[in-house]
Amino acid sequence: MPCPRQLNGKIAAIGIDIGKNSFHIVGQDRRGALVLRQKWSRGQVEARLANLPPCLIGMEACTGAHHLSRKLQALGHDARLMPAKYVRPYSKGDKNDYRDAEAIAEAVQRPTMKFVATKTSDQLDLQALHRVRERLVSQRTGIINQIRAFLLERGIAVRQGLRFLRIELPGILASRTDVISHRMVRILEDLSVDWRCLDTRIEGLTSEIEMLAHQDQHCERLMTVPGIGPIISSAMVAAIGTGDVFSKGRDFGAWLGLVPKQISTGDRTILGSISKRGNRYLRVLFVQAAWVVLVKLGPEHWERYGLKSWIEAAKRRLHHNVLAIALANKLARIAWAVLNKGRAFACIKTDAMASRPA
Repeated sequence: MPCPRQLNGKIAAIGIDIGKNSFHIVGQDRRGALVLRQKWSRGQVEARLANLPPCLIGMEACTGAHHLSRKLQALGHDARLMPAKYVRPYSKGDKNDYRDAEAIAEAVQRPTMKFVATKTSDQLDLQALHRVRERLVSQRTGIINQIRAFLLERGIAVRQGLRFLRIELPGILASRTDVISHRMVRILEDLSVDWRCLDTRIEGLTSEIEMLAHQDQHCERLMTVPGIGPIISSAMVAAIGTGDVFSKGRDFGAWLGLVPKQISTGDRTILGSISKRGNRYLRVLFVQAAWVVLVKLGPEHWERYGLKSWIEAAKRRLHHNVLAIALANKLARIAWAVLNKGRAFACIKTDAMASRPA
């Protein structure tokens, strides 16, 4: 196979199968014929592609792909990222790295392919803060559940809620020595120390995320949407940037997995439960935002945001859990419009709003 320097003008599309230390490269000409098939080390990729004229380069959206995509775009190439599940149908035969790279080269040339926007370093930093915070919250939940389980084994039940356990645990350890052994007291005290350490780290990360959100104009605009605060707004900006990869808010809601799964054939249309596709973390946050609007804001604030007639009509025909999902989808579509159009959320009442169905 000739070296890349000898292929100037022949390569139209390149597929890169990313590894930790080695990268498998497959190049195709405009007719789809294979003209490049090589294995490069990490240090060779940028140097060798710098010698090629600008071309279309495809990669799966995985660890390290955003960094490499930015580097290749700086060299003048049209680097694009794709979800791995959309590349898989183009793979032929048994799996190996070269066939994966060839499938990537095939997929990136399809006009209907859905691409992933390349994240900036600031987006990746913000996303890392959310990933670490999510992991710490999960660990704290595990510790709390373990403490409750140990207490229940001794016949001690504590009211549901994090704050109630935090308040009652010191008193239980001090007064219920008749049913809790000294060894178990020591174990629960150690778990309580771990709990406090996690609280401190979570509070620190939350404060940093809130500070960054208030400094970002996109996050500030998103926070004008009901139920959306610094955590959700910053997570959304970290995930999709300005939302240019979606043509409309409906596509963003579908990407979050907040729409029903569709199984249709012939004249039959069957809608199931929500698809739960895409970003699980962001989907959970939007569902929590919907519950905040339904429970904490209440009807007195629905009118101000233009949601009262829609929510009241939906409540008459939907289960409260289904209503929360529907509202989460609505909030996600509103948030995308705010982010993509670059203006804050404002409810402008018209005569048509009163007659609009839910």
